[in-house]
Amino acid sequence: MIGILLIAIGSLGAASFYVPFKKVKSWAWESYWLSQGLAAWILAPFIFAWFTLPKGELLNILTEAPSSAKWLALFFGALWGMGGLTFGLSIRYLGVALGQSIALGLCAAFGTLIPPIVAGENLFGSTAGILTLIGVAVTIAGISIIGYAGALKNKGLSEEEKRAAVKEFALKKGILIAVFAGVMSACFNFGFEAAKPIEELARLKGANPLYLKNASLIFILLGGFITNLIYCGYLNIKNKTYKDYYTVSGSVFINNLFFTFLAGFLWFLQFHFYGMGSSMLPENMQVFGWSILMALNIAIANIWGILLNEWKGTSRNTMLILIVGIAILILATFVVKFG
Repeated sequence: MIGILLIAIGSLGAASFYVPFKKVKSWAWESYWLSQGLAAWILAPFIFAWFTLPKGELLNILTEAPSSAKWLALFFGALWGMGGLTFGLSIRYLGVALGQSIALGLCAAFGTLIPPIVAGENLFGSTAGILTLIGVAVTIAGISIIGYAGALKNKGLSEEEKRAAVKEFALKKGILIAVFAGVMSACFNFGFEAAKPIEELARLKGANPLYLKNASLIFILLGGFITNLIYCGYLNIKNKTYKDYYTVSGSVFINNLFFTFLAGFLWFLQFHFYGMGSSMLPENMQVFGWSILMALNIAIANIWGILLNEWKGTSRNTMLILIVGIAILILATFVVKFG
């Protein structure tokens, strides 16, 4: 129960990270997204690793780890960064509830499906493989139902009502971006696999098993930050929004920095508490740790969607279809992991 509670804390942070952006003033999307990325992908990983790994050993681990492991973790982190970037865009165009549901559902499915395919395994040749494929099919069914609910919402609301719920609502563009985000986010798993030698070195240096992944996260998330820095920097120059950082008043700048950094640290909490919580689950339940995280993320994201009035004005039938889709999506994460 303590393990599940810890995962739930991480999930609450991950599902809530976009909410502080509502308090950001006078900054374009690329400006506040880059600011939260600095906190989530640079500051938080280093701070958490510094305080959780053996005293004085972090820099030794970072310098002594095999170069191949560090570069591969960085590379897969950069690929994942494309998913992280488009994940933010999917929420921008679909809202917290719809955007997170589709992207997280696909992340759970492809994060499980891609590794065995790359390894050359025959998924049709075993019960486990067939269950995994069934889980992915159920995921796609759940996403299709949620997408249908989004289409009904899109059809039933006026342009004014759509913009009131989600400022830049765009269903087709948002769903395409969310699909890409879910697929690319699966690269995070490859980053962890590539970083195994870094974890092993941390273990030899006396790191607590709860925190072995913290040094690896520094490299994976650095790769993600580089991808986002390039794209957001490009938008800053193209849209001349680089002025956002120095033309606002001091109070607005501090306000924006506080809420974007809060968003970044909330996002990072999912990894910290997931690592702790999953290690405390009984051995026969540890395989479901990721499913618990994804299921809670989807559920909490949709609670936020309701609280933020993203579905305000939609019919009861549309809400019922949405709830059915969410339930199927949550079920799918467990079927995939069971496989």
